[in-house]
Amino acid sequence: MHVMPLLLLIAGSAAVAGAARRTRVPAPLVLLAAGLTVSYLPGVPEYELDPDVVLPLVLPPLLHTAATDSSYLDLRAQKRPVALLSVGYVLFSTLVVGLMVYTFVPGLSAAAALVLAAVIAPPDAVAATAIARRLRLPARITTILQGESLVNDATAITAYKVALAAALGESVGWLGGGLDFLVASVGGVGVGLALMVPLHWLRTRLKDALLQNTLSLLIPFFAYALAEQVHASGVLAVVVVALYLGHRAWQVDFATRLQEGAVWRMVAFVLESAVFALIGLQLPVVVGDLGDDYGTGEVLWYAVALFVTVVVVRFVWVYPATFVPRLLFRGIREREANPTWKGSFIISWAGMRGVVSLAIAFSIPTTLHGGEEFPGRSLILFLTFTTVIGTLVVQGLTLPPLIRAFRLPGRDVQAETLVEANAQAQASAAAEERLEELMADERNALPQPLADRLRRVMERRRNAVWERLGTPNPLTGENADDTYRRLASEVIAAERDVFVRLRDARYIDDEMLRTLLTRLDLEEAAAFRESEAD
Repeated sequence: MHVMPLLLLIAGSAAVAGAARRTRVPAPLVLLAAGLTVSYLPGVPEYELDPDVVLPLVLPPLLHTAATDSSYLDLRAQKRPVALLSVGYVLFSTLVVGLMVYTFVPGLSAAAALVLAAVIAPPDAVAATAIARRLRLPARITTILQGESLVNDATAITAYKVALAAALGESVGWLGGGLDFLVASVGGVGVGLALMVPLHWLRTRLKDALLQNTLSLLIPFFAYALAEQVHASGVLAVVVVALYLGHRAWQVDFATRLQEGAVWRMVAFVLESAVFALIGLQLPVVVGDLGDDYGTGEVLWYAVALFVTVVVVRFVWVYPATFVPRLLFRGIREREANPTWKGSFIISWAGMRGVVSLAIAFSIPTTLHGGEEFPGRSLILFLTFTTVIGTLVVQGLTLPPLIRAFRLPGRDVQAETLVEANAQAQASAAAEERLEELMADERNALPQPLADRLRRVMERRRNAVWERLGTPNPLTGENADDTYRRLASEVIAAERDVFVRLRDARYIDDEMLRTLLTRLDLEEAAAFRESEAD
């Protein structure tokens, strides 16, 4: 891809995603529709998905962002349902969907059918995370969907490699395929475990926030490349490292965390926007590859049958995987809350496919080892594309009203705020005790105004969360904390205007202006820190 088309893709997808944030429609669907529409406009260059770019360069940072934002403790608490979906469901779907394709699509070999089934087996990490956050699903469902999407790509890619080897005529077999899967999985986890402690140690030893964030940007690519180099799962290596770094993020300095959060939010926004737009832009490529080998009605019938099968198979797996273990094991019934059929329905319906499936499909070789064409490659590409589009559009559009109709219990904001306030009260008490110890030492003597300011800052931090529980202002609807942040922003804006006027009058130079504005920015960020958590 040349530079200008790439810049147009990034700029255009970012603009569409920005506009979508002002609507109630999930941004992935708006980007998908925009990509489909633009793909047929005259003069638009052909965007062909390159798996050598998507898998090693796009997938690692997206997985890293999703994993660092996930909770290791929550995932550990839900390890059984996550494992049953990310490993069990992907393998079950590969076998069942592969059998269906082999039965209903004439001329497609069993190995080629399994290739297609493995390609479309994993629900997409980006789609699951984006929609789960937007809809504020119950915490358990969100954790399960996020955890599944972090690991299932590794299972699907390994299953795809086994099926592809069989399609190419290489001797694999069930035993060899199982061994390859075991080696890739254990190897990926092993690489992640080997890297996570040294990388975290290096992060905590670097004192320059710019260097720390440069390292942060390189980590997912390095973990993925190293694992793939030793024929292990790069996906699992990235996830293991990112979960550990996210769990230990409190051990790096505040400047790194502030920069890192902003940098990764920007990276994720750009990549997610481009990825979904790129899916829509693939239509001319996919249809062009299909050629005249298949009739329109024929391929549409295959597409509908495959979409329905993919949706049904997920239901067939999710409900038994949710309720059968509870029937078989008393410990699970005593340890875990009873899941509802509505929650299982949402998990079943949230199996949208995405760019990973398309990237894997485009990596299918065009010829076999003997030089003849890969059987049904164009049809596999087309059916992958229609399945991705079908799940994103049908399930993506119906998921929000479905959740509203089910009236699933969402987040208890009042209870969460109360827990946050109690945690802040304990932390503030410890901070105040430590401050008094420090102030008792003559080496830490401060002028009284500065000492009082330290105490006021801690008091403000302690009271801020409790104020969110207070009665709103009858005129504005704001609670005291909201009003404080608004007034602080107005006051800081007034200071900022004065600094700019003084710079324009040449009373201060630009370097001093930047210093003063940075100080105000940090104060404004501190005033608004609670709003980020809401």
